[in-house]
Amino acid sequence: MHNNKVFSLSLWLLIPLLAACGAEQKPSADAPDVAFGNKSEVRVAQVDAARLLGADSEPQNWMSHGRTYSEQRYSPLQRVSTNNVADLGLAWAFDLGTQRGVEATPIVVDGTMYTTSSWSIVHALDAKTGALLWTYDPQVARDKAGHACCGPVNRGVAVWQGKVFVGAFDGRLIALDARSGEVLWEVMTVDPNQAYTITGAPRVINGKVIIGNGGAEFDVRGYVSAYNVEDGSLAWRFHTVPGNPADGFENDAMRLAADTWTGEWWKLGGGGTVWDSMAYDPQLNLLYIGVGNGAPWNQQIRSPDGGDNLFLSSIVALNPDNGEYVWHYQTTPGETWDYTATQHMILADMEIDGKPRKVIMQAPKNGFFYVLDRASGELLSANNYVNVTWASHVDLESGRPVEDPAARYKEQPVLQFPSYLGGHNWHPMSYSAQTGLVYVPVNDMPAVYGHDAGFEHRPAGTNMGIDGIVGSLPDDESERRAFGALIKGRLLAWDPKKQSAAWSVEQAGPWNGGVLSTAGGLVFQGSASGKFIAYNAASGESLWEFPAQTGIVAAPISYEVDGEQYISVSVGWGGAFAMVFGEYVQAESLPNVSRVLTFKLGAGNQLPPVDWKRTVVFSPPELTADEQELVQGFRLYQDTCMGCHGLNAVSGLLLPDLRGSGFLHDSAAWRAVVVEGRLKERGMPQMDYLLNDSQAELIRQYVIQQAWRGKKLQEQRANDS
Repeated sequence: MHNNKVFSLSLWLLIPLLAACGAEQKPSADAPDVAFGNKSEVRVAQVDAARLLGADSEPQNWMSHGRTYSEQRYSPLQRVSTNNVADLGLAWAFDLGTQRGVEATPIVVDGTMYTTSSWSIVHALDAKTGALLWTYDPQVARDKAGHACCGPVNRGVAVWQGKVFVGAFDGRLIALDARSGEVLWEVMTVDPNQAYTITGAPRVINGKVIIGNGGAEFDVRGYVSAYNVEDGSLAWRFHTVPGNPADGFENDAMRLAADTWTGEWWKLGGGGTVWDSMAYDPQLNLLYIGVGNGAPWNQQIRSPDGGDNLFLSSIVALNPDNGEYVWHYQTTPGETWDYTATQHMILADMEIDGKPRKVIMQAPKNGFFYVLDRASGELLSANNYVNVTWASHVDLESGRPVEDPAARYKEQPVLQFPSYLGGHNWHPMSYSAQTGLVYVPVNDMPAVYGHDAGFEHRPAGTNMGIDGIVGSLPDDESERRAFGALIKGRLLAWDPKKQSAAWSVEQAGPWNGGVLSTAGGLVFQGSASGKFIAYNAASGESLWEFPAQTGIVAAPISYEVDGEQYISVSVGWGGAFAMVFGEYVQAESLPNVSRVLTFKLGAGNQLPPVDWKRTVVFSPPELTADEQELVQGFRLYQDTCMGCHGLNAVSGLLLPDLRGSGFLHDSAAWRAVVVEGRLKERGMPQMDYLLNDSQAELIRQYVIQQAWRGKKLQEQRANDS
């Protein structure tokens, strides 16, 4: 080997890197068909405002994303309880036919389930038997994955008056006939020439379907839109960050926001995408949206003289009839760490300081749990729910965090908690009025941020402005394990009145599933270690578990058919951690056999055995690059490849591990894939707009170097065992 010094990220330094994706990894054999039951007649999802407002009177259904407009993800059903949950068994399973991440919350209306898998594919199933009723594939171009920060995932659909609405990954909003799956109308909600995507679930309010978008890792300007359910015509649009002042402002809210920005942010997009969480208060007639990070992440680049940069990392209350701004609360002023406020928001009524309050609660990425008055946006309380080092606390008078000045990494790189993956990411939390607790899937891990002095804006390319720290990565296995020990996850039961933990369950690692609580005194959550678990909601005691054969990130639901209560969850691990942190992905998370699993008392079906264990075969060619070229190759890799092919070129196993690629032996073939797009129909985008031939070759040399490192580690482990 030409050079046995391996350049990569320091063991103790994590950097935020999300970029273009490669082809989907397939198992060696076709996934088995495990749907149990017979095909039955599809029902029509006749959901309207009255039914959604009265959702608590129909606990047998799960008619909207969080079950009710308040998004509490609490089921009043109690046939399955702490007393009998041990008798829960698999009623049916439905294969989704993908090995990519599955994040959807199913919708169940009158015995029919509507859900999605990756690539925005919609399935209608018999909720009692799992029998397939229809499937709709929007035929998203697979190379659109190049505009995804975290894979071609989808979090579900909305239903209204016989229609099923899905936001397609490529930016379309599509209305389907609930009976047949036929397209009734579709509209492109974004500029298809920009790097927008849709991964979030729509919401329907008063005859308008609300949808946001993603893309703030690239160079887009965020907004949320409302479309009329009958024909898809645009009702209103609210931008979350201001555009070029020379073009005028869409409304007074954008004029207000522009005063909090500096420089020429509009040339870089600005960010602020509304890619996930929403909630609605019908009494106040307020729609709440969670706003994402800045584009670029690094504020020193997008707004060089500082400022709060409204409405980044904010909860914004809008009038859903016309999209007019009502109030906002910014969780992270001047956001510069990817600390989004797109995380799940929950509405509840509770007594605080002896007074009844209508509150909205959120545990965003920045590590603080917030309780606000949802009528006014007044901050009622805030406390950190994970280890936080970027700020000491939130000042209740000003509502602002008290920052550590060094955290803004203006002088030198900074290691801090939480990471850009957040103390809590998109995985839904749940509130139980029965216990008064919020159940939060928590990540507890650090990241290093450093200013990229050589930043160059690249249209439709990753533009975070965070400088990678290049150093020698020790090959010692014990040091790697020591770093892995810093990466933690747990299920946290949080008391929002006391702003303190009631109980906590440590898990094998981060990136565990969303949460459901029930009137049966239970909390259900899937884990990255491939288990679906029921906990005692009051104590955190584990009462039941089921081996799901793959990691779980989606949130469960509960519904009832013919007097029987069902618990259902979509399984199939994916998302940012799964793709980037290949070296630290738990073996139990894989293989990724994506399914809908549904349970009821007394059932006893079994999943077929799965044998998909992939071992990377290292046979790298000679390394011919010198140290300077390897440093260049590393930086190019982190800019364009790492978000899908993993930290240090170690795949998270959802996609091919480049270190074992046969293309490493043929520079022309490598160039044909990376630059010319030979595999774009399989999801590996054509990168000629970002890379030239010589840059692609530098990346190949870096991956060859990492393949030699992998070979050495594999041999070391074999000798140790």
